[in-house]
Amino acid sequence: MTKPLAVIVGAGQGLSASVTRALAPDYDLILAARSGARAEPVAAATGARLVPMDAADPAAVDALFAALPEAPRVVVYNPSMRVRGGIVELDPEEVRHALEVTAFGAFLVGRAAARAMLAAEPLAGVRGTILFTGASAGVKGFAMSAPFAMGKFAERGLAQSMARELHPKGIHVVWVNIDGQIRNPGVTEDSPDSKLDPDAIAAEYLHLIRQHRSAWTEEVALRPWVERF
Repeated sequence: MTKPLAVIVGAGQGLSASVTRALAPDYDLILAARSGARAEPVAAATGARLVPMDAADPAAVDALFAALPEAPRVVVYNPSMRVRGGIVELDPEEVRHALEVTAFGAFLVGRAAARAMLAAEPLAGVRGTILFTGASAGVKGFAMSAPFAMGKFAERGLAQSMARELHPKGIHVVWVNIDGQIRNPGVTEDSPDSKLDPDAIAAEYLHLIRQHRSAWTEEVALRPWVERF
C-alpha cells in the first residue's frame, strides 16, 4: 500500500459515503458494513475494499483488524441503532441489540483500533485518529427514544475516556455530535441548508484528522445554522 490506511465502520450512503470520498485522495480505504450493498457504489468509485462485518461481534471485529496489511492511521465508527417507543412499551431484546450496535460495537472497534495504533510507529508524534459519529442524543435524551440516548451517552463516555488515556500516547480520539438532521443524498430540499450537508461534515472530519497535536479537539458539535440548541 502506497498511502496510509483508513477504516470506516458502518459504511453505506450519506455521511459515510461522503467521508469515504473525502479520505480517498490521501488514504487506502477499507469499508466495513453488516450489509455491503449500500456501500458498493462508493467503494467502486473510490477503489475502497469492502468487508462484511457485524460491528457488535467481537470475533468479527478482531478478525477485521488482524487482517489489515498495516496499522490504520484513521478509524471512523458510524453505526448506531434507534428503537423508538415509550419506556414501558420497549422490548428488552430490541433495546439490548440497539445498545450492542451503538455502544458495545463502538467499544470493540475503539479497542481494536487503539491496539493497532499503539503498535505503530508515530508520524510526527501521531499514531492515528479515531472518530466516533455521535448525535445530540448523547447530550440530551429525548422522549420516546431512551435506547438511542443510552447508546449515544455510552459512546460519548467511551470517547472521553479513550481521549484522556490515548491523547498522551499520540492517538487523537474525537466524539462528533451531529446535532441535527443530515441531508439525504439525491433528495431536493426547499431549504437545503436547514439540514447538515454530509460533504460539509466529511470536510470537518478531515480537518479533525489533520489537526496539530498541540491543539487537538476532543469533542465537537456540528449543527445547521437554524438548529435550536
